[in-house]
Amino acid sequence: MRASKNELSKVMDNEEFTIYEGVWGDMHVEYDVFKKKFDVTPLLKGLPNDRDPCPHWGVVVKGQMTIIYDGKKEVAKAGDAYYFPPGHTAVVEAGTEAWEFSPNDKLQKTMEVITRNFEAMSEKK
Repeated sequence: MRASKNELSKVMDNEEFTIYEGVWGDMHVEYDVFKKKFDVTPLLKGLPNDRDPCPHWGVVVKGQMTIIYDGKKEVAKAGDAYYFPPGHTAVVEAGTEAWEFSPNDKLQKTMEVITRNFEAMSEKK
């Protein structure tokens, strides 16, 4: 299977980010464009240890992101491939674009919590 970002479904487009996604067999594929610096940590509240239990693999196309797990911080920059192990969070810099691949079943469980937290945060604005 293959797709360009424009062949995936655009599922979110707001002032902070644009997300394109699809499901290929058991894998969720996503192309993310971050317009502003984005810390995912507040969206993970309620997951085990308030961290993402879903693993992710990806490639940074532009910009950079900091991956935080097991008391470590790693910076993935444009051209880097990365792996986010279960139990992570991340901070993504403005202007970052990345492809990301995740087990769809695990991601959907995480996204239920993230969506709930995102909606609650949006209501407070």
